Amino acid sequence: MFENQPKGLFALALANTGERFGYYTMLAVFALFLRANYGLDAGWAGEIYSDFLMLVYFLPIVGGWLADKFGFGKMVTIGILIMFAGYLLLSIPLGGDTFALVVMLAALVLIGFGTGLFKGNLQVMVGDLYNDPKYANKRDAGFSLFYMAINIGALFAPTAAVRIMEWSQQNLGTSVNDSYHFAFAIACASLILSIAIYYIFRGTFRHVEGGKGKDNKAQAASNEPELTKEETAQRVVALCLVFAVVIFFWMAFHQNGLSLTYFADEFTAKSATGADTMPFDVINLVMIIFIVYAGFSLFQSKTPKGKCISAAIIVVALGILGYKYTQATGEVAISAPIFQQFNPFYVVALTPVSMAIFSSLASKGKEPTPPRKIAYGMLVAASAFIVMMLASQGLMTPNEQKAAGDAATFVSPYWLIGTYLILTFGELLLSPMGISFVSKVAPPKLKGLMMGGWFVSTAIGNKLVGVGGYLWGDINLTVVWGVFIAVCVVAALFMFAMMKRLEKVC
Repeated sequence: MFENQPKGLFALALANTGERFGYYTMLAVFALFLRANYGLDAGWAGEIYSDFLMLVYFLPIVGGWLADKFGFGKMVTIGILIMFAGYLLLSIPLGGDTFALVVMLAALVLIGFGTGLFKGNLQVMVGDLYNDPKYANKRDAGFSLFYMAINIGALFAPTAAVRIMEWSQQNLGTSVNDSYHFAFAIACASLILSIAIYYIFRGTFRHVEGGKGKDNKAQAASNEPELTKEETAQRVVALCLVFAVVIFFWMAFHQNGLSLTYFADEFTAKSATGADTMPFDVINLVMIIFIVYAGFSLFQSKTPKGKCISAAIIVVALGILGYKYTQATGEVAISAPIFQQFNPFYVVALTPVSMAIFSSLASKGKEPTPPRKIAYGMLVAASAFIVMMLASQGLMTPNEQKAAGDAATFVSPYWLIGTYLILTFGELLLSPMGISFVSKVAPPKLKGLMMGGWFVSTAIGNKLVGVGGYLWGDINLTVVWGVFIAVCVVAALFMFAMMKRLEKVC
């Protein structure tokens, strides 16, 4: 799985892991922070949350345009510095008045612009590593590994946010509202790690950083064949069709930080006992990841030594899980943000499974094309919200639940855990494959702009995430989840209708 990949992939992936860890630490508690610190209702908190996500994913088109002129590496570095300034502002506890709200909004703009310079351009650099013919057939696998690295950072983020908040409250006497800022400060530290990794290992990917103007275009032209105007237009149209579809995936998927977090906070059991506490300890999740990867290594290793090491890792991980199980005797409080650890956990754990499945299909000539994977991903996402619809049968509306007091009804946390599992299957079909498709199909001189286009579609989807906040109140929950089922199914049907045109450029 890790063999025969360009060395620069791992350096860029680790640099991105650090940045994503900070981002998802902040995002895990952000919607709850807005409601607690500024007294905003679900709708207004959702509006700010979705606007921020839109900004984060819209500005890469500006970053891509700048990178096409001045180089990808330069924009990545500037982006990290601007993000650092934004997180630094966000980490200062200023209270909940108008001035504090303005400073918070300014911090979000800085984080959004810095991310716009960093995120898309880093991914273009990853794609350009595969312009070398000896790595060309490893592109999809490479982006799957890159996407996995992103989620390693995201896996630990919710636990880090919850633990640092608890620590500050217990040891520094901070209020709950002030403790949120400690979670935001983690992002500052993670960016320092990210830039350190980038420059320490820069030699492995310097050749794809790009330069200024004509030099950058010349590099792209030397690596890939020149396209006619008709071919360029055909590719751009195909990419725009994909961009239009994925808007609705992100609208549904990023409910994990809004309506699904509201559901975790207001409708899900507040504690677990015994074996039910196991999923909420990130160490247990890491042990499962070790077992999965060591299991693949056990069967794929070509030497007895490699097989022995893999077997030893499995035994140790099982032993730790067994010990943790014997200690799972008390009651553990379940905090709403902790549910956001399950999506990245599933991404990391399931990536080798996904790669093995598609590798097997490819060897038989039956692997679906990236556009077809994206369409399947939309249908899978729709099925995740069917699970939420089942979980919500018989529940009150959010406003009724809030007014019910001791008569409020709570459901098992496994409904959300299962939903995140299905959503992750959809994500693995859509997101890394979509990024790989863009890097492969984008005209050489428009790579930064087209990768920015992918993020613009994500930005529009993130703006529509706010719909979940406005639906949260007096509307029956089955109707809320039904909205997301409908948009995913319609988008998938549109994708299938356009399939011949999309597969023509693959």
